[in-house]
Amino acid sequence: MRFGPSKRLAAAFKPRFSLTSDAGLRHRHHPILSRLPTSPSLPHILQAHARLLVVGLAAHRSSLAHLLALCAALSAPAPPRYFRLLYAAIARPNVFASNNLLRCLARSDCDAARDALPFYAHMRRAGIPTNNYTFPFLLQACSRDRVSGEGTQVHSHAVKCGLEEDLYVRNAFISFYSSCGELNHARRVFDEFPGQRDLVSWNAMLAGYARAGRTDVAQELFDRMPDRDPISWSTMIMGYVESGALEKGLGLFRELVGKGLTVNEATLVTVLSASAQLGLLEVGQFIHSTIRSMDFPFTVALGTALVDMYAKCGCIELSRHTFEEMKQRDVFTWNAMICGLAAHGLGKEALELFQRFLGEEGLRPTGVTFVGVLNACSRAGLVAEGRRCFELMVEEYGIEAETEHYGCMVDLLGRAGLVREAYELIRGMSMAADPVLWGILLGACKVHGLVDLGVSIGNKLIELEPEHDGHYVLLAGVYARANRWEDVVKVRRSMAAHRGTSKVAGWSLIEAHGTVHKFVAGDKGHKDSVEIYRTLEVVTMRLTEEAGYSPDVSAVLHDIGDEEKVHAIKEHSERLAIAFGLMVVERGRPIRIVKNLRACGDCHEFTKMVTKVFEREIVVRDGSRFHHFKEGKCSCFDYW
Repeated sequence: MRFGPSKRLAAAFKPRFSLTSDAGLRHRHHPILSRLPTSPSLPHILQAHARLLVVGLAAHRSSLAHLLALCAALSAPAPPRYFRLLYAAIARPNVFASNNLLRCLARSDCDAARDALPFYAHMRRAGIPTNNYTFPFLLQACSRDRVSGEGTQVHSHAVKCGLEEDLYVRNAFISFYSSCGELNHARRVFDEFPGQRDLVSWNAMLAGYARAGRTDVAQELFDRMPDRDPISWSTMIMGYVESGALEKGLGLFRELVGKGLTVNEATLVTVLSASAQLGLLEVGQFIHSTIRSMDFPFTVALGTALVDMYAKCGCIELSRHTFEEMKQRDVFTWNAMICGLAAHGLGKEALELFQRFLGEEGLRPTGVTFVGVLNACSRAGLVAEGRRCFELMVEEYGIEAETEHYGCMVDLLGRAGLVREAYELIRGMSMAADPVLWGILLGACKVHGLVDLGVSIGNKLIELEPEHDGHYVLLAGVYARANRWEDVVKVRRSMAAHRGTSKVAGWSLIEAHGTVHKFVAGDKGHKDSVEIYRTLEVVTMRLTEEAGYSPDVSAVLHDIGDEEKVHAIKEHSERLAIAFGLMVVERGRPIRIVKNLRACGDCHEFTKMVTKVFEREIVVRDGSRFHHFKEGKCSCFDYW
């Protein structure tokens, strides 16, 4: 056995009274403790302990054990020094006191939790018995470091103690093995005694599969469950969301609400995050209405999730309204609002909020706060302000600049045409430059027509990451900007020659009447495809006749005829989504589109003209930012 106690531990846990002494056993539960609140805080416990000392009951075993139990049940872990001293003061500690010390250790920091196994060895040597509560607390401590080897030894001890069929102990082993990623061991325990399972057993096994991203097995288990509670549904929904199957998670949430079942806060925050990632406003509003109908407490976590959801779904005013309504806000709430304003190109508003954050609230900014602030400066072209904020972050708040911060600065300088300054910033970094930074700079070279520098950076990137398709595409764009079509062809051939490289397919999502519609370039798979293309032809014709629209084909990378280039641009995914939006979205409501890639220049111009000619508002979230198109103008002022 590998868990022998050290001399330090033996001294810490050694009772101050002889194990054979009867000191303090004359007293039972004292009235001082009965006056404690139902869920006392640590100060309450300390006050009660002080009263026991004053009345001469420092060695009252039952009362000290009860205080230890209260320490184990605190919402925030008690200080290890205190609960160790409590235990050491107990004469002849029994299994109740020892189990509560194990529970305190398991809930403490990792250093204290590591003492649980040596203490268990001490219990055995001291002749203190174990029961079905001992092993769950011991395994909880083991799971802090995910030490499956020691857990297996504990398992063998539980079997030797005749507890292998105890439901409480079995559930603890399923949870432990699942948390360690040992799903085969967990499943073996789960399947071993089918008659010895309850809802906790099923939830523990379900959580193991969901945590490991094995949502197919988790779904099969979920379908087989004889009963489900809010934890079961929450686990399954979070499993789908965390594995990237966002729409499945949202669909399961709708099913949960449709059945009239209870929803917990963790589930609500998870589905709000999923709808934010997908930019699905209708789903987000459905979740918000569910929160209202349930009269759910408006916690900081829930409010922050709503602020983030509305911002990422294009409703920045609703996001701000929710933010201002919140009675309590933490740094995550402020970060969500600042980053939301930045994504919508509201740089000055983001900086004003940041100043309010520093001045009125007195909170300390984090690295994420400055990512939002620097991004806001970048989107709005606020170069001087960006430089000042970067300096403030490093010098005033001592926050070490990370790749994300440098990325914002490189983007800020690059967009403003200060490409050489951005280049020198990267070269002067104390850390090795991430390929992402060089990619941002390469994009700036493409925009500003700096062919020589762009070619140098592009070749460097391809050398660093030969299988990353985006580098080839950007370099080809630099050559295309200079009409060097032979070089474009060479880059495309080089890209095709490297196995695993392929251009990321662009797609656009549009939500209509509770259904999400996804389009890719040249898509013919939609059930209304014929009508969509017919609508698109009408739109293009009206733009040409009424607004003088002429396609800009400079972004097309292939050395093909102009007619083919025009055709390629006409079938971009966002245009199909716009045409569909004109068909199904009621007048007076914005057409909202989410796109995975940065919008091309011609599609951006096309969308502006649609809003002018058809008098419709269009909101597009692309891979770069939000674009609010209205009356022939865009909120980015063509700076994106």
